[in-house]
Amino acid sequence: MAGNNYGTLYRVTTFGESHGEALGGIIDGCPSGIQLDLDAIQFEMSRRKPGQSAIVTQRKEPDDVQFLSGIFEGKTTGTPIGFIIPNTNQKSDDYSHIKDNYRPSHADYVYEKKYGVRDYRGGGRSSARETASRVVAGAIAKQMLPEIKINAYVSSVGPIFLEKPYQELDFSKTESNPVRCPDSASAVIMEEYIREIRKQGDTVGGTVTCVIQNVPIGLGEPVFDKLHAELGKAMLSINAVKGFEFGSGFCGSKMKGSEHNDLYNPDGTTRTNLSGGIQGGISNGMDIYFRVAFKPVATIMQKQESLDNKGNITEMTGKGRHDPCVVPRAVPIVEAMAAIVLADFYLLNKTYL
Repeated sequence: MAGNNYGTLYRVTTFGESHGEALGGIIDGCPSGIQLDLDAIQFEMSRRKPGQSAIVTQRKEPDDVQFLSGIFEGKTTGTPIGFIIPNTNQKSDDYSHIKDNYRPSHADYVYEKKYGVRDYRGGGRSSARETASRVVAGAIAKQMLPEIKINAYVSSVGPIFLEKPYQELDFSKTESNPVRCPDSASAVIMEEYIREIRKQGDTVGGTVTCVIQNVPIGLGEPVFDKLHAELGKAMLSINAVKGFEFGSGFCGSKMKGSEHNDLYNPDGTTRTNLSGGIQGGISNGMDIYFRVAFKPVATIMQKQESLDNKGNITEMTGKGRHDPCVVPRAVPIVEAMAAIVLADFYLLNKTYL
């Protein structure tokens, strides 16, 4: 299986399966001498971990990170940073009913056809649990770039949208509710909706918006390595993501150029920011903002048709511990992938000096 690493200079490789002994990763290219706040890294892991509230999967995992290399006396040494995250609460028997069946809208069928074998216990490598390793790498990337502020939040759940622009939100309130929506009134409605969906044995999708502030001018390479192209790739690599738009996004396609152009101020900033902080694939110093769409979790606690490995259409009902809505736990993952992209471009920019 290829495709287990990301980045050019800040390079992240992840390994492990949902129901194996551990997940883990290797971070190559992290500069030496960075004083790491290990508690801050663990905090990011706690934001992503299962079992943190009543509206997420009830799998209980502490997601404690164990660093194996690359850190001495609290500082990075410049050598590869190796780490593992032990799996301590697997319940593989929950998946015995799908040993010979392919779940609708999961990776089961294509994994078996491509590789000739699949780990049916929780999806193995295709499980969203793989993203735990990304959060570790992203937390370290954030500490590489402390002046850059990355804030993601839930902006919609199903048909419920947070209509306020991000400039009117207080990002410090994002962690004040289990939905991770910084608008308390919208968060209550979203949480009630997720609870109702869960009672129905169903799931629902949503969107996560991310705002990146204090980005220096010049990150990103023209043509194939545009900053927004790499952000798009990073976001679309996250499990369950079905869409990505930045700046004016699809709404911009409805506008005229006279409406959409961001006119300059004398200092080089712009009066509006429909470009989303990126022009010509390069950051322009304005806020970068984008939105990521997540599909409903494919495992539902309702009867539905499935396919077995003999070609028979069968009936099955989901079992085990699953999120009724993935977006609250996706917030730190979106932030982590954004941080990894920015760290990589930051290091690439230093090669010009």
